[in-house]
Amino acid sequence: MGNITSNVAAKFAFFPPEPPTYSIRTDEETGKLSFTGLTPDKNAHVHWLDTKGGNKVVATFWKHPNGRFTLLYSHGNAADLGQMQELFIELRAHLRVNIMSYDYSGYGGSTGKPSEFNTYYDIEAVYNCLNNDYGIMQEDVILYGQSVGSGPTLHLASRLPRLRGVVLHSAILSGIRVIYNVKLTFWFDIFKNIDKIRHVSCPVLVIHGTNDETVDFYHGKRLWELAKDKYDPLWVQGGGHCNLETYPEYIKHLRKFVNAMEKISISRRSKHRQNSDPGLTESKHNKCLMFGRS
Repeated sequence: MGNITSNVAAKFAFFPPEPPTYSIRTDEETGKLSFTGLTPDKNAHVHWLDTKGGNKVVATFWKHPNGRFTLLYSHGNAADLGQMQELFIELRAHLRVNIMSYDYSGYGGSTGKPSEFNTYYDIEAVYNCLNNDYGIMQEDVILYGQSVGSGPTLHLASRLPRLRGVVLHSAILSGIRVIYNVKLTFWFDIFKNIDKIRHVSCPVLVIHGTNDETVDFYHGKRLWELAKDKYDPLWVQGGGHCNLETYPEYIKHLRKFVNAMEKISISRRSKHRQNSDPGLTESKHNKCLMFGRS
């Protein structure tokens, strides 16, 4: 067991870009944060958030003027926000959504050391920022997890029963299962997505390349099979682990998914109006979500 544990740790060592591809600057007059060395965008807000793990993580909010939903994006292992900027701008434009993303502890301008549980604390802090600073309810949030980012994504999704949707991009079943084809989940495994996806109640879109040599295609297929509310998956023929965004069907399928989530939203609002007592006032759901340490 010790040898398996060490192999998992070695396989899933975090690889933040060194040096970071950006730095943070504070405006002396306004106190606002911004990226240095990157093209400024008047609709991008930069945050430095405190986590329950005692770290400060950098988060960016890319606002779309007509964005109906917000995509909370957890990126892959060997990237930081500086490298993801162009993709976020493209997703915001093509999907007409706000984009919220962040760097894990120890990545980019975020403090601390990366670890499985720190990624959980990180995404919780970012979600609370969306809720508190922007008044965005979970019904209007789509969680997006790429590769290792599927871990914090499913951690949060399993705790939010009213999410709009989840996107799993080159996702993993668990850390050990990337290396060994095991049937049981061991206590020392990390990112136990195979167990957490069973507790996700919103629609789940799975995107995976059929030629992924890092995380076998089987992982995506099995996660889709286990999802309660399956959306049509995107199996990118010939796609690898880090190049799915370059395929034309990628953005087309994502746009189709977002449009479908909008139709669900309209249908639910209509049903809610039909079933509501007109004498009752609408309750508010944008309270800060508190998490346990598990």
